[in-house]
Amino acid sequence: MSDNKFAEVSQEALLKIFTIPEAPDSTLGRIEKHLSENLMDFLGERIVAREKPLHEIEQKFNASQLPEEPRYVSDHTEFLLNNLVAHSVNTASPRFIGHMTSALPYFLLPLAKLMVGLNQNLVKIETSKAFTPLERNVLGMLHHLVYQRDEQFYQHWMHSAQHSLGAMCSGGTIANLTALWVARNLLLKPDGDFAGIAAEGLAAGLAHYGYRRLTVMVSERGHYSLGKAADVLGIGRRNLIAIPTDENNRIRIDALRQTCAEVAADGGRVLAIVGVAGTTETGHIDPLDQLADVAEEIDAFFHVDAAWGGATLLSKTHRHLLKGVERADSVTIDAHKQMYVPMGAGMVLFKDPSMVRAIEHHAEYIIRHGSKDLGAHTLEGSRPGMAMLIYSALHVMGRRGYELLIDQSIAKAKEFAKLIEQQDDFEVITEPELCILTYRFIPARVKPILQQATPEQVRRIMPHLNALTRFIQKRQRETGHSFVSRTKLTPAQYFREPTVVFRVVLANPLTTTEMLEEVLQEQREIAAQAMSLRGALHTELRELGLLREVSAR
Repeated sequence: MSDNKFAEVSQEALLKIFTIPEAPDSTLGRIEKHLSENLMDFLGERIVAREKPLHEIEQKFNASQLPEEPRYVSDHTEFLLNNLVAHSVNTASPRFIGHMTSALPYFLLPLAKLMVGLNQNLVKIETSKAFTPLERNVLGMLHHLVYQRDEQFYQHWMHSAQHSLGAMCSGGTIANLTALWVARNLLLKPDGDFAGIAAEGLAAGLAHYGYRRLTVMVSERGHYSLGKAADVLGIGRRNLIAIPTDENNRIRIDALRQTCAEVAADGGRVLAIVGVAGTTETGHIDPLDQLADVAEEIDAFFHVDAAWGGATLLSKTHRHLLKGVERADSVTIDAHKQMYVPMGAGMVLFKDPSMVRAIEHHAEYIIRHGSKDLGAHTLEGSRPGMAMLIYSALHVMGRRGYELLIDQSIAKAKEFAKLIEQQDDFEVITEPELCILTYRFIPARVKPILQQATPEQVRRIMPHLNALTRFIQKRQRETGHSFVSRTKLTPAQYFREPTVVFRVVLANPLTTTEMLEEVLQEQREIAAQAMSLRGALHTELRELGLLREVSAR
């Protein structure tokens, strides 16, 4: 990459790579042309096709016998277009704003074909060659993004055979598991006659070190993958302790300190404290600096799950939101989220490159001692060269290009929150810190009543509003014009009463304010159809003495 030519950094230039190829008659353009045309023909402007419910689609994929005779590729492709593509979810749609999936830059589609065609296996040098140093380079760039070490550090460690700055993996679940795996093996390391947990197992490790149990601390907004990790690593899901959050969905440091003290008093050991940098449900970021302080005080491993929010470090404007992440022992980032590459591109980064020695595995036939085989320090064995797509995206868009995308997504979320607040029949539940926010529809006449209600009144009213939110979300999804997801929160403003809310993720650069206005209008129109649910709500309000006159509004 010694070429000194640079692309323009502007909104217009970035939007082009999300919509059209540089040259329709280019080699890559021709390779991708037929496929992309068919995708657009089938999906169009819709989120999903409405013609067939899932049980009918299942009938096309219910054969239990392997195909006996070969079929023509053209015929099979036509089958896939009609029965798979036509009924897939158009996650690239600018109206698909319910999950952490977005439009992809155009150039990644033909490059993905290149990756598939080469079919490199990143487990070892013999099956990946140049892909191995490329992956180490990507890990180095992302490590520098997080930890900001000097150039000498990376020249020394980036391509070291016995060390690794991190590990590429299929997603945040494996990344979080790998981080806690390293933490566990470092804590229960070889000591005297004890050969270490990797050799002797968890029970022997606990007995040797005198711990009654190991625990992992994370906020109640922690990702479900941490529960899987606790299960797989033998820690136990009950020992993944959910710490209460404050009114801003951030972990309460006072509650964390108290819980850590209780674990120690009970003969347990805090293995790790996990900070969340961009919760899946609300996008909020824990006070990472304070978490690092607590981890240092009790000598616990400090991991930051930044699968969603890690890309924010690419923005100089908003990087400060993750202050303290550089103190983490390990960090999870998913490139298939806000770095706009296809699914299956997660990673875990380690502050100390020697940490991975705690999970090192070798096999004479494939991963030999002294080699630079990446499989020595990864949970997964055979895996594709997804790092190539990250490498390409980083170079084509650059940090400044990413910065523009990140800044605009956060600004768009804040703009949408203001738009919602201007409506007399909607309310924001959680304000956006990144580009995620939650809100819900609430009838205009009910909105001021609920805001003044007592805890008991809220308890009785909320199930009716929750049913209305679920109805709207489901009907909107089935209609197929736009999509928002839903989740259940316990907002402080409503006395921690379980509250079903709409959840939107505004990472797609093609989503406009006009589209967001249309989403609200569609939800309003769907709500008007829920006559029985609104009637039940009004009945409850009358019984509570809060509504004297039935209103259809």
